[in-house]
Parts: sequence; structure tokens; C-alpha cells
Amino acid sequence: MDDIIKKGYCINGEWKESKTSKWMPVTDSSTGEVMAEVPCCTADEVEEAIASAQAAFSEWSMLSLSKRTQMLFRWRSVLTEHVEELALLCAKELGKTLDEAKGDVLKAIEPTELACAAPFITQGSASLQVTSGFDTASYRMPLGVVAGIVPFNFPAMIPWGWMVPLAIATGNTVVLKAASYTPLTSMRMLELFYEEAGFPKGVVNLVTCSRKESELFLTDPRIKAVTFVGSTDVGKHIYSVAAAHGKRVQAQCEAKNHALVLEDCDLESTTNAIINSTYGCAGMRCMALPAIVVQESIADKFVHLLKEKAMAMKIGCAYDPETQLGPVVNEKHKQFICDWIQKGIDEGAELVLDGRAVSVPGFEKGFFVGPTILDHVENEMTVGDREIFGPVTVIKRVKDFEEGLAVMNSNPFANGSVIFTQSGYYARQFELLTDGGMVGINVGIPVPSAYFPFSGNKDSFFGDQHVLGIDGVRFYTRAKTVTKHWYDEHSKKKVMDTWEGTVERI
Repeated sequence: MDDIIKKGYCINGEWKESKTSKWMPVTDSSTGEVMAEVPCCTADEVEEAIASAQAAFSEWSMLSLSKRTQMLFRWRSVLTEHVEELALLCAKELGKTLDEAKGDVLKAIEPTELACAAPFITQGSASLQVTSGFDTASYRMPLGVVAGIVPFNFPAMIPWGWMVPLAIATGNTVVLKAASYTPLTSMRMLELFYEEAGFPKGVVNLVTCSRKESELFLTDPRIKAVTFVGSTDVGKHIYSVAAAHGKRVQAQCEAKNHALVLEDCDLESTTNAIINSTYGCAGMRCMALPAIVVQESIADKFVHLLKEKAMAMKIGCAYDPETQLGPVVNEKHKQFICDWIQKGIDEGAELVLDGRAVSVPGFEKGFFVGPTILDHVENEMTVGDREIFGPVTVIKRVKDFEEGLAVMNSNPFANGSVIFTQSGYYARQFELLTDGGMVGINVGIPVPSAYFPFSGNKDSFFGDQHVLGIDGVRFYTRAKTVTKHWYDEHSKKKVMDTWEGTVERI
């Protein structure tokens, strides 16, 4: 273990050695080997990160929009130059295939491009002569220090796409709590942020720590907003505690996205889309499609085709370009998924395809779970309603559109929902009536571009403004409304009333 790299934490643009006695391993998901160890930073070190962001805020927030935008354009160029390097690192520590990992990085670049439009998207509004002699303008102002609590499944997109770009474009500074399972991609991006993009020291700071130390983000008065992605239980806790301390909160939480497959769908195209959305990223994403509600008249044919295509997937090392399904993040998560598969069987589901015994030659110690299909999942089975976060598909059979929609809407989560049909009527009814915040019509992964909000509902989201789009801009800014009046000879002689002229009498 002596030759394993020990990483530090980043304060004021400098990497520092932690004084912690607790270190957390980062593994290569394909081989099971430990790549590095990261510190469980102490409370004092987390506090140091907050202080660094606070110190940087005054200068960064007063930097012109023009200069901040120029730096963001440079940052976009740096990211573009390092896509392949970052994708390989992401594939190793997480288990995504190279193509999926590259998409992870590109999905960090896309919101950066949105942030480059800061001079436009942060514009306020103004009116002259609102009342006689009075003008009013409203501006969007930065909040201060923002804390980003990052999950393990998108180490590029979530911290460096969902969290950092709009936060810094609007004049805030950031403390990231990187995911201890997959921190290396985010750490490398922070190195590039300072070394090649040349951002001022302290604009973004990074720690790795346990939930205990990260509680400081929820209570420290210098933190003005908390953005989080992770489990629903933790999200509810963050929302309640941080909001009680006067902070803004975005808590993007669990999902159990459902697809409704009607008998008039294009079955071949539908199955291909479901294979991609269900097993892509080994199911480790909140916009996966793990629950398929299929019309009984085509259910047998659909399940047969799904199994056939799933069995044809090439399972292998994440950074082998030919791999279609890589490993999951670590042994603990692999066991979590396998336990859920067994629970589904115990609850009475029919095991159509079992991925628990997968072994990849040459990578026997990797954390692989193959495609798994559980059929005849009924409403009372928890395997059909809880997030498994792995390559596991559950099949729920229904007689028609109305029953299928009711089954979907009974789920406590509402991130995404999808329908596969050739019927314009059913597509429109679905769009109108589904609880899902992001809706797909013959689209397996209905994730909108960064120009629109990532808009989960129900137990999938707690907060007031969603990630990205104009919602994201508003989350990271507060309104400042200014009313102006300049005295002239007429106003000097006018008798001042209770509202100083801002209310005009009829």
C-alpha cells in the first residue's frame, strides 16, 4: 500500500496534505485495484475550504461580466482539449465505457457554453418613468459561497457542469465535496481550471470527507446555497437543515423512471432505446430506464426481444473501446445490486436473465454485473419501486394505456417518464398527465440540454429552482430592485406622501 498515491485537498488554488487519519480508497472498477487514496478531510480542513471561498468572493463577484465570460470561454477550450484524458480517467474510476465517459465530460462542456452567455442570461429588467419622476431597475446579484455535494456517478458532468459553471458565471465562489468513490476526474479538472484556464485562486475549492464533516455546509453562515445530488433520504435531510439555516437548496434525488410501451410502438426501435437507456452507464444514473410498463398484448414478444439484445451486449473492461457494458463502481455497490436482484426473486418476480455471475476473462476481480431482467413485477413488490442503480430491468404488465399511466404515477419518484407509441393521442395524453418532470415521447433518455432545467418532481427533487437553464441562473442569484428619483424644480415643491411618489394617485 506504500506506493498508492495519496491525494490532497484544494484550498485557494493549492493542493494541501490532509492531517486526517482516515483515508478512502479509489479503485479501478475493471480490475479491482486501488488507484489512489483520498482524505476524509477534518472539520477544520472543510472550514478552511469555506474560508478560502469566502475570501475569494469579494474580488470575483466584482469582476466584470465581460472578464468572467472570457475566462469561461478559455475554460471551455481547455476542457475540449482534454476530453480524451478525462474520459479515460472517468472510465477507470467509475466503470463507464469510454464512450459513456466521454459523454460525461461533454455534458460538463455543454453547461459551460450556457454559462458563457452570462452577460445575456443574467440580465435584469428596467423601466423609466414607472411613476412620475421615478425609475425602477431590477438586477441579478451573486449569493456568495455555494457548496456542491457531488454523487459518484457523474464525476465530470455534475460538479463541473451542473454546479460550477453557472455558479461562477453569476459571481459566486464554490466549495465542492467530491465523491469519495470517484474523485479523481473532478480533481484533475480542478487542476486544469487553475493551471491552464488561469482562474483566480479560491474561486473553486475541493474537499473529500464524510457526511459528518459535510454537515458544516448546511449550517455555516458563510454558505449561502447548497446544491446536492444523491439519495432521497440524504436530500430530504439537506433540504430541511440547510433551509432552516436560511440557505437555498437544490436537492436532486433518487429516481425509478418508467417507460410505457404500447402495442402500436415500433418494437425494434423501442427495444433498442430501452437497452441503451436501461443498461447505459451500467444503470448508474438517475435518468436510467429500469422499469418497463408494457401492454400485455405484446409483453411476451417484447421480453423475448429485450433478453435477446441484452445477452448480445459485450461486457468488459470499461476502457476497452469495444465494451458495451462496463463494471459498476465498486464491490460494495455490486453487492447492493445483487441483493436487490435476490429481493426481487424473493418477492415473486420471474428471473428472465441473471447478471450476477458474470466474469470477464482477464478482469476477474472487476465489479461486473450483467444485464438482468425481472418479469411479472407487481405493485406490492419493492423491487419495482425503489432505485437499484444498476443494470436491472423490471417488467410490469398492464392491459392498456390508462392502467399503465396509473402504475407509473403511483411511484413516489418522478424524475423522468417515457412513452413508446405511434399514437399522437396517447402521446399527448401522456405528456399532459404523467407525473414525470422530464418526459420522453419515443425517447429513452429524456434529459434536456443545459438550456432547459433538469426538472425532477415528487421525491426526486427538493427545492425551488432546478439545475440548469434559467432555473439555474435564478438559483445562484438574488434579485436587487432599485428605485431612483432625481430632484428637479417641480419635485422640490411637491408635497411628499407616504410612498414618496412610488404610488401614483388617480
